[in-house]
Amino acid sequence: MQQLNVELGERSYPILIGHGLLAQPSRVAPLVGTRDVAIVTNTVVGPLYLDALREAIDRSASRRVVEIVLPDGEVHKTLDSISRILDVLVTNRLGRDATVVALGGGVVGDMAGFAAACYQRGVDFVQVPTTLLAQVDSSVGGKTGVNHAGGKNLIGAFHQPRAVITDTATLATLPDRELRAGLAEVIKSALICDAEFFGWLEQNVAPLLQRDPEALSTAIRRSCEIKSTIVGRDEREQGDRALLNLGHTFAHAIETATGYSTWLHGEAVGAGLMMAATMSQRAGWLDATAVERIALILQAIGLPTAAREVAGATALDLMRIDKKVKAGRMRFVLLQGIGHAVVTGDYPEAALGATLAAHFA
Repeated sequence: MQQLNVELGERSYPILIGHGLLAQPSRVAPLVGTRDVAIVTNTVVGPLYLDALREAIDRSASRRVVEIVLPDGEVHKTLDSISRILDVLVTNRLGRDATVVALGGGVVGDMAGFAAACYQRGVDFVQVPTTLLAQVDSSVGGKTGVNHAGGKNLIGAFHQPRAVITDTATLATLPDRELRAGLAEVIKSALICDAEFFGWLEQNVAPLLQRDPEALSTAIRRSCEIKSTIVGRDEREQGDRALLNLGHTFAHAIETATGYSTWLHGEAVGAGLMMAATMSQRAGWLDATAVERIALILQAIGLPTAAREVAGATALDLMRIDKKVKAGRMRFVLLQGIGHAVVTGDYPEAALGATLAAHFA
């Protein structure tokens, strides 16, 4: 087992990474230390890991564990699902000293965290991510929330978990498509600030796709190190944390335009990374060799690099309500090199227009 720490003063918390952690009550139970516990999962993950998690935390007859099983899929990441979670918490009279545990991917984690932030004005929650995307990104940093018809993650709150328990054994049951989608967030982390890590990824695409435990552990650990460092500097995205949205302005537009139903988040991020790279090149900040390297690794993993079913004008309208917009000006995370991302509103409009024309319908 490896342990990292997100340093946020009194809100600091550990990230545990290891194979088979759910079979180790001595590591799990102390991190879920309250009497009342609500486990939030979905219809896909629940049958696989709910019993193991309950056994890991329910080590005392005095424990009270409530289970909340939601439908699977991004399309259910809504206020209706939050109401469903809250209804169960209220019906079971869980107090402010309860803990909400998120067992699943990013959708489950975002919703369980948001419900925990709202219930009784905030109760503890613990992340137990079971997808690669959640393990390397969404479980860390305290962003919680749900989607709206007008945009992705427009309703939510910052609410840090008490701990993140990453059992890499859960990746054995992850569909190949979701594994590839998770690798998009790993690539994003490298592009932001670690050119050496990007080079390592280029050399290890095959082991990662083959689910080599050592390669996956390295990718998860380094991605979490990068994110935890950035979050430690800027918890509420007033500055550096926006760098973690590399590719996401485009990605969120794709997801919203397609009704959160046909694209996985990581697939949209893959296309968004390619769009950010080509826009950076058109702005004169990124050379052709770097763009080609980014395209090649995305293609090698099997991620899309365009969204032809979405009109460019539609994407542009959706991007105008992105959370990075300031004073009516869209800002983007762009690249000045592999491992060097910047947040900027100072870009040629022609670069954006050409990027939309090249990658959207």
